[in-house]
Amino acid sequence: MKPKIYIDGQAGTTGLQIMDRLAARNDIELMRIDDDKRHDNAERARLINSADLVFLCLPDKAAVEAVSLVSNPATRIIDASTAHRTNPAWVYGFPELAPGQKEKIIQSKRVANPGCHATGLISSTAPLVQAGILPTDYPLTCYSLTGYSGGGKGMIADYEAAERDVKLSSPRIYGLTLNHKHIPEMQKVCGLDAAPVFCPVVDDYYKGMATTILLHNAKLNGNPTTEDIRQALLAHYAGSALVSVAELGYNEPMIAANTLAGKDTLQLVVCGNDKQTTVTALFDNLGKGASGAAVQNMNLMLGFEETASLSL
Repeated sequence: MKPKIYIDGQAGTTGLQIMDRLAARNDIELMRIDDDKRHDNAERARLINSADLVFLCLPDKAAVEAVSLVSNPATRIIDASTAHRTNPAWVYGFPELAPGQKEKIIQSKRVANPGCHATGLISSTAPLVQAGILPTDYPLTCYSLTGYSGGGKGMIADYEAAERDVKLSSPRIYGLTLNHKHIPEMQKVCGLDAAPVFCPVVDDYYKGMATTILLHNAKLNGNPTTEDIRQALLAHYAGSALVSVAELGYNEPMIAANTLAGKDTLQLVVCGNDKQTTVTALFDNLGKGASGAAVQNMNLMLGFEETASLSL
């Protein structure tokens, strides 16, 4: 029997992207809610508890409410909101995080899908902490470029309006209080003693991300070279189907944030010299940063090929 899948929040950006990835599959049954019943809790509860797996593509408060509607102990949840990412009762949905993480996701009934900016920082930082290269008390700094689709329907409409504010044509720094909602999961998942100084930037392109951490080699354990850092990342992601590490120095004079737009993969680019190193995570904020990651987790939880219906 085909697993039944329900997307609670199917009309939002993340929900629509998940739907796009699943629409052509014949190994699952997609359950849909009528548009006029999207806010009917009785109908939502019926669908949630009839499903084998539910994606929550909702604001935080609504995601918590949706979990409260679950009465079927067999129903499995992937939450794409921020609500449960630091909850120890939920498994963090980055399969490449550490040895055994994929198995935890496979066995779990509650998986918290990572944030897009968090995916970028964690993908570079967590392996270096685990390898003993990056001290947990290192004063980490990071900037992260993203396309405007990460801001949801309202921001998309602003950027794509026929007449718009001229400021939208240039990169815009936000999160100016340095308290971005992804920071708690960044710190917790990486095992950092203090929150990173994190600077997000949105720019005038639809999707794609470049999240960069900046390192002083002499402040790292063992005073590694840039190539040492790259080798540690290569070792961590050996055998990964979705995460790769570029050759040292990259193959272009500049790194474009939309390089992997339309893909569900992530690539780490290590640059610098023997004194300073940057590690940049390139990926699609709607792919490995959101909906692609959610489908990857679904595939694992339901026993499908990990990369099924993903763009590699």
